[in-house]
Amino acid sequence: MTARPEDVGLSSARLKKFEAWAEGWVSSGRLPCLTTAILRRGQLAHFHMTGMADVERQTPVAADTIFRFYSMTKPLTSVAIMQLYEDGHFQLDDPISRFIPAFANQRVYVSGSRGKYETVPAERDINFRDLLSHTSGLTYGFMESHPVDAMYRAAKIDFQSSPKTLAEMVDTLARLPLLCQPGSEWNYSNSTEVLGQLVAVISGRPFDEYLAEKVTGPLGMVDTSFVIPEAKLSRFSGLYARDADGKLILMDDARKSVFAVRRGIVSGGGGLVSTMGDYLRFCRMMLNKGELDGARLLGRKTVELMTTNHLRGDMAEMGQPRFSESPYYGIGFGLGFSVMLDPAKAHILGSSGEYAWGGAASTAFWIDPAEDMAVVMLTQLIPSSTYPIRREARVLTYQAITD
Repeated sequence: MTARPEDVGLSSARLKKFEAWAEGWVSSGRLPCLTTAILRRGQLAHFHMTGMADVERQTPVAADTIFRFYSMTKPLTSVAIMQLYEDGHFQLDDPISRFIPAFANQRVYVSGSRGKYETVPAERDINFRDLLSHTSGLTYGFMESHPVDAMYRAAKIDFQSSPKTLAEMVDTLARLPLLCQPGSEWNYSNSTEVLGQLVAVISGRPFDEYLAEKVTGPLGMVDTSFVIPEAKLSRFSGLYARDADGKLILMDDARKSVFAVRRGIVSGGGGLVSTMGDYLRFCRMMLNKGELDGARLLGRKTVELMTTNHLRGDMAEMGQPRFSESPYYGIGFGLGFSVMLDPAKAHILGSSGEYAWGGAASTAFWIDPAEDMAVVMLTQLIPSSTYPIRREARVLTYQAITD
């Protein structure tokens, strides 16, 4: 359902600033395309798109363009594991080694390099909440900020294109030392990929099949998947980066992409492609506390628990003051989402209790229960730290509220 901005407390005139901002980023050649949408009070009050989904083929971005969502996959995987939590299969403080024995009795890095290093025993096994809140002690190889990251790269920890299965890759990951004691620090990591394997083990179904049957299927997310059928490739976007002169360069051709090939591995942390319309349906479900169009995926109290801060303070206090282009002062983390604690401390417009995340190709979404609002922004530029468009989009959204 759509509404005039004024009918849901937004200003059409002020939203023109948002549109002009988007047009400027694209017309300057810094972004290939940019699509933005605002839901408020259950109505679509803003939808704007500009630029080329495929620059080489001069294919304009469209309402049904398929994008790489990368880490915006994580919230859907988190919903899937929390459905199994609601079914009584585990408690949040249960060790995951109960389901994946390779994670029992892990070691924690202390000093040294990847060739020769010292470890100590983990004080306890990783539990489900550690994975959901990124306090597991796992990391990402691409972080390149710690010797354990280098060990991930040497071990070829790759949940996107590896010939290994999801189970095999998770077992490889489990043999590496932890970056810190479980529960002690916030570190962005492969935690959600491990959650995908836990969904498979607990449900007895391949992770991608479970997600399609229990999450994306009931939500009517018809273009959301881990692989794009050939019939839909013409709608797929290219992926771009910036060269030394600031010009766009193609990094992944839409017609030759790894996402166009069925692989033996699926990534719960970053493997989905989707559309604006599909992801807005996911946002509606979350705003409705777990229900959409008669399909209830989660109970209200579960959604409230997921979108509550589970850290001791904010992410900066837990060890990672910045990721991508965003500082993390005043921002905590729940079970699958970042959670705004204090907009003043975060130096950004927003509301306490708002929850969010983004993807590696500069995509982003946030859901603000206090304003009964959700915002999704999509483009395809890596890395996401290239430009501060997420923070700018937040300002341009909130300045348009008039009630």
